[in-house]
Amino acid sequence: MEEKISVNKEALKLVKNLCSQPWRYGVKISETRSGAVFIDAGIKAPGSYIAGKIITEICMGGLGKASLSYMCIEGIHLPAVSTYTNYPAVSALGSQLAGWRVETDNYVAMGSGPARALALKPRSIYEKIGYMDESDEAAIVLEASQPPPERAVSLIAEECGVSPRNLSIILVPTSSIAGFVQIAGRTAETGVYRLMELGFDPRMIKEAWGCAPVLPPHPDYAESMGRSNDAILYGGSAYYNVICEDNKVLEEIIPKAVSSSSKHYGQLFSQIFKEAGMDFYRIDPKIFAPAKIVINNLKTGKVFTVGEVNQKMLMKSIIA
Repeated sequence: MEEKISVNKEALKLVKNLCSQPWRYGVKISETRSGAVFIDAGIKAPGSYIAGKIITEICMGGLGKASLSYMCIEGIHLPAVSTYTNYPAVSALGSQLAGWRVETDNYVAMGSGPARALALKPRSIYEKIGYMDESDEAAIVLEASQPPPERAVSLIAEECGVSPRNLSIILVPTSSIAGFVQIAGRTAETGVYRLMELGFDPRMIKEAWGCAPVLPPHPDYAESMGRSNDAILYGGSAYYNVICEDNKVLEEIIPKAVSSSSKHYGQLFSQIFKEAGMDFYRIDPKIFAPAKIVINNLKTGKVFTVGEVNQKMLMKSIIA
């Protein structure tokens, strides 16, 4: 059934909505020389929380829903984003995961969204979930502070097997409002990825829900990277309905699926990031996980809970 679903075609419905009323969402639309569409959601455009919500759903390949609400942290009410999908493997791993490092000349950006399912970035994940997309149109979300050069646009289109005229590129800086929303909207996805890395078949995750606060954006890149990640690793909660024949399997892996299993836990992410030379590949991958996970095994009815929302660290992140 999942092979018949096109994450690009579903997501492009949301892209068209974003482009139809740019004034409403605080985005700016432009075209490259080759005809690709740029949707600026925070570089020169102001962006918005509602733009971040829609971009989160685009990242999820149109197979999930995001909603804005609020969360109270030590008496302070902050915006929050919740996400839900009943296609966790395809939506989270096959689309939302920031799994494509787009790199040409002096330009580097992390790419997420449905275009990955055409370019198969990385191929190993699509082999695990048994999915690949077929579409003559593509959409990619780049976490970047500058638009990609024409060479990078051509590379993305070529890897996806589409014409540049059929390529939509959403640009979301880390330090932007929309950027903070779409990062917080990755809480459920980070948990799905951690469970997969621990050996659990992601296709056995039938429903996924996540929620995290949207911390105040910061103009500094390292501080923005810190706060946006702190929102998940200290404030993110995820819930999954899964099918597992053996409760012991879940008992063994769940404690390792939350951020507190990392040696970096207890440090602000900005500090972790700076100590790693701002190189994600030098950071313990266990930290990229929700603060709290609840798993309901539909096969046995057993509910597992691990981790906690760390309000003190969230407040420290805000006032640091």
